[in-house]
Amino acid sequence: MSMEGAAHSSLWRMVSDTGERRAFSPATFRRIMAFAAPHRTRLIVFVVLSVASAVLAVLTPILAGEVVDAITGRGSVGTVTWLAVLIAVAALADAGLGLLTRWFSSRIGEGLILDLRRAVYDHVQRMPVAFFNRTRTGALVSRLNSDVLGAQRAFSGTLSGVVSNVVALVLTVAVMVSISWQITLLALVLLPLFLIPARRMGGRLASLQREAANLNAAMSTQMTERFSAPGATLIKLFGQPEAESAEFALRAGRVRDIGVKTAMLQTVFVTALTLVSALALALVYGLGGFLAIVGTLNPGDVVTLALLLTRLYVPLTALASARVEIMSALVSFERVFEVLDLTPLIVEKEDPAPLPPGPIGVTLDHVSFAYPAAKDVSLASLEEVATLDTRGGEEVLHDVSVSIEPGQTVALVGSSGAGKSTIAQLVARLYDVTDGAITYGGVDVRDVSFASLRDTLGMVTQDGHLFHETVRANLALARPDASDVQIWDALRRARLEAVIRALPDGLSTVVGERGYRLSGGERQRMTIARLLLAHPRVVILDEATSALDSTNEAAVQAALGEALAGRTALVIAHRLSTIRAADAILVIEGGRVVERGTHTELLAAGGRYAELHATQFAHQDTAQEADGDRRATSRDAGQAPALAT
Repeated sequence: MSMEGAAHSSLWRMVSDTGERRAFSPATFRRIMAFAAPHRTRLIVFVVLSVASAVLAVLTPILAGEVVDAITGRGSVGTVTWLAVLIAVAALADAGLGLLTRWFSSRIGEGLILDLRRAVYDHVQRMPVAFFNRTRTGALVSRLNSDVLGAQRAFSGTLSGVVSNVVALVLTVAVMVSISWQITLLALVLLPLFLIPARRMGGRLASLQREAANLNAAMSTQMTERFSAPGATLIKLFGQPEAESAEFALRAGRVRDIGVKTAMLQTVFVTALTLVSALALALVYGLGGFLAIVGTLNPGDVVTLALLLTRLYVPLTALASARVEIMSALVSFERVFEVLDLTPLIVEKEDPAPLPPGPIGVTLDHVSFAYPAAKDVSLASLEEVATLDTRGGEEVLHDVSVSIEPGQTVALVGSSGAGKSTIAQLVARLYDVTDGAITYGGVDVRDVSFASLRDTLGMVTQDGHLFHETVRANLALARPDASDVQIWDALRRARLEAVIRALPDGLSTVVGERGYRLSGGERQRMTIARLLLAHPRVVILDEATSALDSTNEAAVQAALGEALAGRTALVIAHRLSTIRAADAILVIEGGRVVERGTHTELLAAGGRYAELHATQFAHQDTAQEADGDRRATSRDAGQAPALAT
């Protein structure tokens, strides 16, 4: 590495030294070694190759000095030739070692990235829904990207750097002292001129880099939010595009100014340090030349000292900054371990019990539930807050008992926030009950394997979420081995076949982020088609027809009636008209079952259900009457009728 390269390397290591000084426990190092253990053999070979490369780096200047001595001393042609051959062999060996070292470095680094990413990804998948409700996706993705990469650099870069630089430094100083301790001492005295400016300049650059990073993060957040389909729609409807553009331009302009200033500071710094290295080289040639002339030093020794000069400064500056690299790597490891240390609240039993075959019933036996507190499921750093929310742990369901017989449909109704969706999430085991039990065919859901529960249960949620993938891929989540014939059959029964056949690529059409290339009703029918394809024994419908108009709702209700035939179903519906035929209706208020019975029985009882029914249908009648009045007025005025609201 040249002196200029050493300047750049030293500078940027010191720029990165902006973190808090921390002490790391032995447990952290033990966990790091546990991840490194599978790569132990490669690590040993890697270190040996790094040492050999460092030895060759010192050997070449010595051989060059010997060539000069042979020439000035009028040595034999054979001696010069053999020395030249040795230099060539050393160069070839160094190149070969460089390739091997790089290969081992890549294998170790990429292997460690794979291990860490798989560990974090698999662990995050086991986290409960509460974790994802609180965590910022970007912060979590950063652990899988930036922090994992920072951790692997400890092995692929820092480890070999420290080992090879220590060996190179010891050998270089030893050779230089053996040649001339005076020149060696003066070269070391000049070292502060190399490091002190880097420290000071590094602080200024670090401040600029932090500001630029914050500005880039703000721009990234602005773009992510504004460039999504809902965000772009919101800006067009209510936003001020000119103001948005001005705000973005202000940040981007500041980043430009920082970039110019940073480039100039780097240039000034590197130029200054290149000048220092030139002065050091002049010192070697001046003092070395004088000693050679007076006969106390060989001419070849002067050349050797000059060539060894860079091999003195480069490892010294690298080792001076090694602490920064090590601390940065340890911070990255700790941030990864921080996620791995989060304990999943939903765990699979080691010896899960099988579910009985055939139609299966679901029972909630005196179930009570409180949502977990933030400290139990999340991290402040993942939520990007200073301290976690202290709320949580308050009971939202109180002694709820529900029995759904095999093949029976039970509907839950009630006010918003009463606890209906919470019950559905508990039945799907997205959360575990606080007290009581939920059983499938008499088997506690906590004793059932995740795979068995997935095969038994199908759920359609209110938001109708789809991935940015093809129609086929979104539906195949429910049944990966499904054929196109089976997929088209599910789409037909969900009253969506004509829509998908009209798309440019049919089943291979990408539906867009969150399915925004489809209408709200089409997205919801896609999730219903996915349920039909899964063919589960137990079905949960959480406001499954909430995004459909009256025509589509009637069609999908017919499809759902076919899909639910003979299956156990738990249905949550805001529109009471959709659950009249349910075998039983439970009214949930304040986390309790306040009424239960059929549609007719509950209306006759004149309780909360009758009140909800009267309120809802009164609103519908009023809306229909108002719509009729508007249409009549429009006709009388000779105008086109307005859309109903």
